[in-house]
Amino acid sequence: MNFKSTSLRLVATSTVFAASLLVAPVAFAHGDAQPQHGGIVSSASELSFELVAAADGAALYVVDHDRPFDTSGMVGKLTVLNGAEKAETVLKSAGGNKLEAQGVKLAKGAKVVAVLQTADKKTVTVRFAVK
Repeated sequence: MNFKSTSLRLVATSTVFAASLLVAPVAFAHGDAQPQHGGIVSSASELSFELVAAADGAALYVVDHDRPFDTSGMVGKLTVLNGAEKAETVLKSAGGNKLEAQGVKLAKGAKVVAVLQTADKKTVTVRFAVK
């Protein structure tokens, strides 16, 4: 190997490494969403979801890169596991970026799974642990 070939290889490797460092914060930034409604935040399929306990059930807010995601075409099911108890209910759009589930209780320690279908028929599954 000659000096020129080795130098070019080193420059190419360094460039790829530097580019990966620049892209890494962008790739991980999406998972750092903060709750806007006092709930629990989880991410799935490039979207952020915030699960919020309500007096008569639960609300699920959907955000796409810090912008409200229109839920008008979404349908889904919310499953809540409280120990050995299992409750399932329908998630319905409540306008804007909000979905509502009636008749469930989000107790401390509960595991929650939302299975949603977007307007373009993509299925999204998102999980939460109530603390």
